[in-house]
Amino acid sequence: MKSVNSMDLLNRMNHILDDFYPSCWSDISQILNKIECINFPSQKNDNQNDLAKYAKGTAFITFGIGIDGVSIEISKYAKILEEIYELFPESTLHMIAGNFQPEASSILRNNWEKVQIDGINGWDKWEEGKWFRELFKKEIISHSQESRDLAKEIFRQAISIAKRLGEYLIDRQITLLIPVNIASNPGNMALTLGVVLVSELLGISVLNSNHDFYWESGKSAEERKSGEKIGPRDHFFRNSNHRRFFLLFQSLYPWNGKRWFQVNINKRQSRRLIRRAGVPKEKVHEISTAVNDHFFETYSTEDIKYARRRMAFVLSDGDALLRSISVSQHLRSLGDWMADQKPIMIGSESGLLVDPESDNLLILLQPTRIVARKRIERNIALIRALMQRSALGKAFRKDTERQLLLHITGPTPKEHQEDLEKILFAYRRMVEKLPKDISQRIFVAFSVGQEDHPTFKEQNFSPMTIESIYRMANAVMFPSETEGRGLPIIEASAIGIPIICSRYYPKEVFNDVIGKGLPDELQIHYTLFPDGVFPRYFLKKVSRILLSSKEKLPSIAHNRAAVEVRYSQQALKKKFESLLAQMSKL
Repeated sequence: MKSVNSMDLLNRMNHILDDFYPSCWSDISQILNKIECINFPSQKNDNQNDLAKYAKGTAFITFGIGIDGVSIEISKYAKILEEIYELFPESTLHMIAGNFQPEASSILRNNWEKVQIDGINGWDKWEEGKWFRELFKKEIISHSQESRDLAKEIFRQAISIAKRLGEYLIDRQITLLIPVNIASNPGNMALTLGVVLVSELLGISVLNSNHDFYWESGKSAEERKSGEKIGPRDHFFRNSNHRRFFLLFQSLYPWNGKRWFQVNINKRQSRRLIRRAGVPKEKVHEISTAVNDHFFETYSTEDIKYARRRMAFVLSDGDALLRSISVSQHLRSLGDWMADQKPIMIGSESGLLVDPESDNLLILLQPTRIVARKRIERNIALIRALMQRSALGKAFRKDTERQLLLHITGPTPKEHQEDLEKILFAYRRMVEKLPKDISQRIFVAFSVGQEDHPTFKEQNFSPMTIESIYRMANAVMFPSETEGRGLPIIEASAIGIPIICSRYYPKEVFNDVIGKGLPDELQIHYTLFPDGVFPRYFLKKVSRILLSSKEKLPSIAHNRAAVEVRYSQQALKKKFESLLAQMSKL
């Protein structure tokens, strides 16, 4: 039920928004400057009252929620806040998104309110990618009619989002809004602008969670040195020479609002916001991740087989055995598969069988989505090299029962179909080069974030969990080029699985994750995934990892102990408690 005051506040916001008619990008900047000058009556509350107010209504908002790394982090943050708010019986958490993928049910609790708002998805899902292309893939000519029309359209969408979002926030008495990545990674500029308008005009406190920034692995053409390769986020600088557009763009990513706290996942991001974006130091913080306590539980060989057995039913659409689809057949129908993305196992031929519980099956786990910067095709290159030049290849030639499965857990975003094709083409080249009796025993599985299947009830199976997926693996593969954090390194270490990873960019972020500079007992031990040709010593080390039992690998126990100290849920809870206390002083 809306109170009179809150209704007045919502009506005032709508009237203010209806009075704005920008004709260009600089008009939008001027509107934001005017809004910043609006004064709200201060509320002198002690921290406990503020905490009760936040507990009554806290909402996360992002482009879409699925089973990707950012969605999983949102789930972790929400569970921590739920624990902090448990003293308040009326506490409610809300999830606001442009879409909820079916697999998101595995990470979202039933008692969390979920609302879908049309038009707030990002990238190719933002009106089929039309506006993303107009902003970042095409040139916006300064002072042109096309530029003015685009500015008016983005503002029109922002007003629509602001009114619908504002009504929901007021109706549900939400006083703390947590945007995740929408004010750092520009997937939908209208959404970002809409959130800025709502937060400023309704006086909503904002804990702005940033995982990836547009300037990470992105530069303008003028900044790029001769011979330097194009970065995966260079498109965000496509119109950096359009001064009026880009000044507005920079002000929004991220917005330095009166009630906005910036929460980043590494120190490098924070330094950039303070030094180059001018955000006050006291409003910039880092927040780490936490590993679920279940990751540290002891598990047996039977637990591993149980995890593999359940995943087989997911990948095979209800069968206990895995049956392959040939890579050539899959490539021919890839467009159709992209539309529904059902779990599948790819082989050199169709109809090849894999027993998921076989002691002769090796599983290499790539626990990520399929995007270019993950460089998943490097895993294929490694498998080929192992079969041709290592003790593992000799073992495969000697024992014809051995099989190897590269399991990629995440979906392929629509805009990254070419990245998936790159993996499939690499696999096809590999099976063409290897002897047939070897290539027939190497597979690639795509579970696309699915962790459940209708047959689970018939089989009396419990749904898969993140930690059970990790348990399936003999090793975790992570050859990324760039990362905002590098969660698979932490999770693999916690569960007790060897990690083979690159030193991704930014190096400072990688070093922070592994604990470089910390005492050895707090550092994560890893096997470096090299660039270029694989050295013999590296292939020898990987072979030893895959041919040995985990009990014989000293890094396993070491890494579990290190991660348990550094990434506990209790540490994350204390950080959130501190942030909420500081926000109450605004």
